[in-house]
Amino acid sequence: MNVFTLITLLIVISALFAYLNTRWLKLPDAIGIMVLSLGFSAVLISINAIQPTWFTLVRQTVAEIDFGRVLFDVMLSFLLFAGAFHTDATQLRVERRSVMLFALVGVLLSTTLVGTGLYLVADWLGFTLSFTLCLLFGALISPTDPIAVLGILAKFKLPESVKLNIVGESLFNDGVGVVAFATIYQIVVNGSESISMGEIALLFLEEAGGGVLFGLALGYGMYWLLRSINHYQTEVIITIAGVMGGYLLAQKLHISGPLAMVVAGLFVGDHAREEAMSHQTEEYVDKFWELIDSILNALLFVLIGLELLIIDFQSGFWLICVVTIVLVLLARFISIWIPFRLARRWLDLDHRAPIMLTWGGLRGGLSIAMALSIPNELPQKDLLVTITYGVVLFSVIGQGLTLERLIRRLYPAES
Repeated sequence: MNVFTLITLLIVISALFAYLNTRWLKLPDAIGIMVLSLGFSAVLISINAIQPTWFTLVRQTVAEIDFGRVLFDVMLSFLLFAGAFHTDATQLRVERRSVMLFALVGVLLSTTLVGTGLYLVADWLGFTLSFTLCLLFGALISPTDPIAVLGILAKFKLPESVKLNIVGESLFNDGVGVVAFATIYQIVVNGSESISMGEIALLFLEEAGGGVLFGLALGYGMYWLLRSINHYQTEVIITIAGVMGGYLLAQKLHISGPLAMVVAGLFVGDHAREEAMSHQTEEYVDKFWELIDSILNALLFVLIGLELLIIDFQSGFWLICVVTIVLVLLARFISIWIPFRLARRWLDLDHRAPIMLTWGGLRGGLSIAMALSIPNELPQKDLLVTITYGVVLFSVIGQGLTLERLIRRLYPAES
């Protein structure tokens, strides 16, 4: 199947599921589309008993989609830039201490806790997983995804500090998680003897620090170009070129493209809106990136649902999936609670924030993409992919659908 036909089919499926959700299910967009996509995949799997030849063809078609490459090389740059562009950078600066604390310390602490816990749990349940491979899983499952939760948060009057921490932390910890994953991945592939702690720290600093600095430079470059003209069509093209060209250059420079996109999006969304865009340009650029965000999110959650067709669920994996879901939630709470307690005097958050940040920290497509990018040669890849998929499904559907109830319970006056 050629690329155009494949993209057409995915767009048609996404549009159909978006319509069905809007018309009847009325769930938050990401959750509704994913539920329908999972249901569609379940129907296809059941057809396997009737028409195995046809199901095999469909399964092979889905397997042709390189989910990791599609997300990392195409979708991620647009999604992160769009999310950052629509975030209030002025208010985010007020919460910068807690956002960076949770995004950096929280992700690294969660990676360690999940990795150590999985290593002990896997051994207890009779699975053989090396400690470095467990840490790799910890790195890929620790970043949270703001996409699914934003539609729910928009309906309720949460305290702005809590809402900004959930969104801001998710934007930045995507980049931190990718850097942590890439660092541990090198250890898994090349062995711990081939790289020292100093080299690990330097690699992390180059990836993360380089990504932030490059994002600032990229954001200023787009801001300067936007300020020098007043032609909304050209200005929309400039933002597209900045995202695509900037992300490609970041990859070539071996620095964090995700962090660069977040920083560039915040810079353009903050400075360009006020100083470089006319009212007409701001409206068109804003609506363009809102539509790009909606379309790509629909495609992403359709793809997550369709991945059910190619993931090898073995009966012996269910118990470790359930235990890992509990482990990930517990590690998430601890990785939020410890920084929160240590720095509470500097944070504008109340005692309910750790619970809200824990349950509102949904996992998404990024975790699945990183899991699928693990080479097939590594032992127990199928197990890690299955666990990752199980955690993401519970996160988006289980946590996502109960988040409204939690918000009403924790913040009854605001909601």
